[in-house]
Amino acid sequence: QVQLVESGGGSVQAGGSLRLSCAASGSTRSTYFMGWFRQATGKEREGVAVIVTGGSRTYYADSVRGRFTISQDNDKNTLYLEMNSLKPEDTAMYYCAADTRGSPYIQPLAQQSYNYWGQGTRVTVSS
Repeated sequence: QVQLVESGGGSVQAGGSLRLSCAASGSTRSTYFMGWFRQATGKEREGVAVIVTGGSRTYYADSVRGRFTISQDNDKNTLYLEMNSLKPEDTAMYYCAADTRGSPYIQPLAQQSYNYWGQGTRVTVSS
C-alpha cells in the first residue's frame, strides 16, 4: 500500500509559478514510476510528468515540456512538480500517482499504468 498526499496548489496569474509536492508513505520502496496527472473540468485525466523512482529518467507531455520539471527527494519520500510560465490552460486538478506493478509494457504517461493515486490539489491560472 502506498499513500499519496498532494499539496501546493493555488491560484496564480498567467506567467507565474507554483511548486506542487506529493508526500508518499507506506511501501514507497515498491514504486517503479511516479508521476503527475491533471484533469480539467469536462476533460479526461492526462499525464503531465513522470519520473522513474530512484532514477533520473523523466517523461513530459508536449504541452508542459520546457515549463514544468518533475523531481523527487528520496530521503523525504516526496515528489515535486515545479511549474513555471503557467498558462490558463494549465488550470486543473493535479494528481500524484504511483506504480507498484512494474510492468515492462508500462506507458509512463497513461493513467491506467498507475495503481495508487492521491486526492489531488487544485491549480487555477488566471489570465
